[in-house]
Amino acid sequence: MELRDYLAILRKYWISIVAVTLSGVAIAALASLLTKPTYTATTSLFFTVQGSNPGELLQGFTYAESQVSSYAQILTTPAVLQPVIDRLGLNVTPAELAPSVTAVTVSGTAIIEIAVESHEPALSASLAREIGVQVVSTGESLSPTDSTGTRTVVATIVTPAAVPTTWTTPRVPLNLAIGLLVGLAVGIAQSVLRSTLDLAVRTEDDVARATEHSVIAKIPFADDAAKNPIVMQSDPRSLIAEAYRRLRTNLQFLDIGGRTNSFVVTSSVAGEGKSTTSINVASTLAEAGESVLLIDADLRRPRIAPLLQLEDAVGLTTILIGRATLSDVVQPLGSGKLHVLTSGEVPPNPTELLGSEAMARLLRDAVDTYDTVVLDAPPLLPVTDAALLSTLTGGALMVAGSGTVTIPASGMP
Repeated sequence: MELRDYLAILRKYWISIVAVTLSGVAIAALASLLTKPTYTATTSLFFTVQGSNPGELLQGFTYAESQVSSYAQILTTPAVLQPVIDRLGLNVTPAELAPSVTAVTVSGTAIIEIAVESHEPALSASLAREIGVQVVSTGESLSPTDSTGTRTVVATIVTPAAVPTTWTTPRVPLNLAIGLLVGLAVGIAQSVLRSTLDLAVRTEDDVARATEHSVIAKIPFADDAAKNPIVMQSDPRSLIAEAYRRLRTNLQFLDIGGRTNSFVVTSSVAGEGKSTTSINVASTLAEAGESVLLIDADLRRPRIAPLLQLEDAVGLTTILIGRATLSDVVQPLGSGKLHVLTSGEVPPNPTELLGSEAMARLLRDAVDTYDTVVLDAPPLLPVTDAALLSTLTGGALMVAGSGTVTIPASGMP
């Protein structure tokens, strides 16, 4: 897909994208609200060197600098934590307390920063102070001595722990920002996924994805099509009537097979409005002064006669079995420019009748008599009748109901 395709997706699904994004922010806010605040207190220790001569000083400094990480490791051992627990009277074990204690060594220095986390600010400060004191005490026993027995490395508390006034977690601004970004990413991802999985034919772009043929008209949906099928009579100034007039104009620019001015009106599946379209296309052509014959060639589920409230006892099937002629059974409609040939009785072998020589002969006679012949044919997917009839006429006008059919099921060539 190109950039404009993604922009079209964002415009189409912007409501769901905003909803998912806000949901991400709401979840982050809820998680922050339900998270119990954690406070962090920090104590800094500095290791100094003592000695009576330069050699001893150098030895002590080198030892202190190289072993700072080792001092940091003993912070979470029972040797340090158990005395702290005893002095503060805590009901925990060193193993349970250790995860809340961390030590950070400042690179290139002999400084250790001890951080203690707790849900109680005062307790975190007390733990940090006591652990610092205990490290100083433990460090004395680990430090090497000089010739006089003096400890050459001494740990000193340089920054005592203070009671924290603000919590360190949850980090609400960061959580909200992450929730916003994650929600936005999920929202965009779901919109792209929905667009990819949505194969319904709704727009001209969807038609372009299904076929190389162009859209010659867009007809608005009419709620009362069953009661008032002929728009030119019920509401000749409506947008729907104008859409059919545009369709009539565009049809005049098409080379319908290069043979005769006859064509089939069909669709992919039932319910896309092909019969209503057939009626209004024929009516619009007749309005322009052409003599038009509308044939109900759907011999399985005929709809023209019920929609127009015409007699259907005799019709196309009556002619095809040789019991009547075209002039005997056509019924005029409106001003007389439009004639209708209903389906007649539903036969047991519709495909054979529509593909017979009698049908071909009828169509030849019809195009000699009328300016335009319009055939309302069955849908393409269930049966092959429409494809068969299109070979006997100038071509086919394909009706695609918006949101009714999918691209794989559209049957569009």
